[in-house]
Amino acid sequence: MNRKIRVIMAKPGLDGHDRGIKILARAFIEAGMEVIYLGLRQTPEMIVSAALEEDVDVIALSILSGAHMTIFPRVLELMQKEGIGDCLLTGGGIIPDKDINDLMEMGVGRLFGPGTSLQVTIDYVQGWVKENRT
Repeated sequence: MNRKIRVIMAKPGLDGHDRGIKILARAFIEAGMEVIYLGLRQTPEMIVSAALEEDVDVIALSILSGAHMTIFPRVLELMQKEGIGDCLLTGGGIIPDKDINDLMEMGVGRLFGPGTSLQVTIDYVQGWVKENRT
């Protein structure tokens, strides 16, 4: 791939805890990716609009509020509607295993919980892009 991997990172909903996603954003930048951090209180519509505008490979969401079963499916729906369903939708937060399985069956990529190694997430994103976007 000739260009850097482009990743949108966002905190959807009312969750105000952004320390983890900021650490992850810095790690992705240091790994050579281009990160567009949208910040707090983003709606699915705002996230997908930005992803479309920025021509990203990956949308990464951090959800700690428990709204994952609403937000991830809505983002997927909007991605399909806007013709960017070939981008990776991934993320992390406090998500029960059953919900992770349900979301992955819907088409969400791998989801990461607290304490996941930064390198594991970097390797996953880089591997997915290499396999699916080149």
